[in-house]
Amino acid sequence: MSAPVVASAVLPLTSHPLQRAGAWAVAVLAGRESPGEVTVADLDAVAARVVDDVCAAALAGKDEAVYDWWKVLFALYPNSKPTHSKRTRDRAVMEEAVAALFAPDGADGAAHPCTFCGAPTPVVWTKSNLPMFDTSKALNTLPPGVPGWPVCRGCRVAVWALPYGAWVTAGSASVLSCESERAERAFAERNVLRARRVMQLGFGKLSAAARPELVAVRALLAVREELSATTLWTFKNDNQEPWLRVTSTRRALPRFLAVVQGNAPLRRGWRLLEVALTRRDKDGVVVAGGAAEAARLLFEAEDGRSRSLLWQLHHLLTQDAGRSWGARDRADLTRLAFTYAKEILGMEPDPTPVATVIADWIQHGSGNPRGRLAEYRNVALSDYKLGALLTQAHFRLVFDGRSAAAGPDDWAPLISQRPRAWEQRMLLAARVLELLQQRGVAVNAPPADEVERDREERLLEQPMLRDEDDDYDMGAA
Repeated sequence: MSAPVVASAVLPLTSHPLQRAGAWAVAVLAGRESPGEVTVADLDAVAARVVDDVCAAALAGKDEAVYDWWKVLFALYPNSKPTHSKRTRDRAVMEEAVAALFAPDGADGAAHPCTFCGAPTPVVWTKSNLPMFDTSKALNTLPPGVPGWPVCRGCRVAVWALPYGAWVTAGSASVLSCESERAERAFAERNVLRARRVMQLGFGKLSAAARPELVAVRALLAVREELSATTLWTFKNDNQEPWLRVTSTRRALPRFLAVVQGNAPLRRGWRLLEVALTRRDKDGVVVAGGAAEAARLLFEAEDGRSRSLLWQLHHLLTQDAGRSWGARDRADLTRLAFTYAKEILGMEPDPTPVATVIADWIQHGSGNPRGRLAEYRNVALSDYKLGALLTQAHFRLVFDGRSAAAGPDDWAPLISQRPRAWEQRMLLAARVLELLQQRGVAVNAPPADEVERDREERLLEQPMLRDEDDDYDMGAA
């Protein structure tokens, strides 16, 4: 992913996600609004800071907080001089070696187009200094006689500023690509502050419940875009099992979030979701933050291995037997599901006729309503099994002299294998449960006691998508 046009800026912003994230990090560190405003003096200052931080991490003892930053560097540049197991312990020698990586391009030697931006440069780098450019287990993919990939000075600084602008852990990093450059900068700003805290305190003093998806979503909210696609590139680059995971949001996500924020029932439904997704250990310490887990549901994995917000809402409403949803709770969660379907998936189905048939069958059929609800729950997401249950319910109502509210045209979108049928079946289940609750059909667990409900209501009044960490109060980076 290299730019076809030779760049003239000191620090160009390219389409390569790693260089792009590093360029935004340099801009934030230099106090500039965009990479295009970075000057040579800015680049010198950022390079000096990177050198200081790299050397401090490389020479730190394992019991020092800054050693956690070395773990970050090792996850990205495992064969570089500062991360090598046989690295020097002499600060002066280390500083000279690291500073040489970012020295201005000399006039000697043949110039080649930079791998990232196309600017002419005589400097070539190998995979030891470039994240995700092969591993020690792979043969060099360069042509014979080519010593490395050309990288200009601006891009060299950007590549090593990458961990400042990325969401990092001790073993991976996540960078953001977004149609909104303001959101990209906001993501980098947040992570530059967090990087400083990692160096000062180590990962142990940071919230274990935070996630990069929450930082990305908060960045989108901050810039108030109408439409903007967002992609998170999460990777590990060590010598053993390097991997890359790509997750993306739909372009309509900012609009959906704005609708939710501006509507009290939807906002409350979102907070119900966050509270339900919060997990604590036996000591009451949060190990999975609800806001972060909810934000994660807005991202779809490239390989298809991800949970969707709609599926999670369906699970909470139909499968979580340990929760007792009041009529207001269920209505708000159901409304959130239908709003997501409309704004994100472009769906505006009306499952009410079919939901009425199923609710009538559960309420008036033979046997216990809870048993019939359990029977429906077991087939709710299967096209064939749902069709069979609808047939059974339809005949039962006719035999009992009741009219059926839905006909074949209403059934068709739900029992077919056409696109979005699965989502429609989830929305149908939400509507069935809402109808049952409106009718007062006793199929739910006993309600929580008054004290517990008051506690939950106070939780629901808190703002949505709160950050579990307090890095925003750290001051300047």
